[in-house]
Amino acid sequence: MSRATPLKLNGTKQRLDVHDADLAGSSFSGVSLAASKFDDVSLAGASVTNANMSGLAVNDANFLEASIRDSNLTGASIKNCLMDGMTIDGIPVSDLILAYRAAPKKDA
Repeated sequence: MSRATPLKLNGTKQRLDVHDADLAGSSFSGVSLAASKFDDVSLAGASVTNANMSGLAVNDANFLEASIRDSNLTGASIKNCLMDGMTIDGIPVSDLILAYRAAPKKDA
């Protein structure tokens, strides 16, 4: 099947097992990918809008030049990650961490 003739799935409820495939340029709208697993996947240049990612787990991923805007990060955590050049509202995360560590600690 050529890229000029896209496979269209409308109004279907089907689990897909996709291996060694190129789905570049695909579009998903009004789709549930809940509990899906992605391994060795390129999402370079992908765009995600109006998505429910609650409970999302991301491990060993490259977020180089990624951007998160207008999103709810309540309860989100970042652990054991490279954060060189990362900013939150334009403030370098490294500066935020330094300021936090330098701040006087309140007695518990």
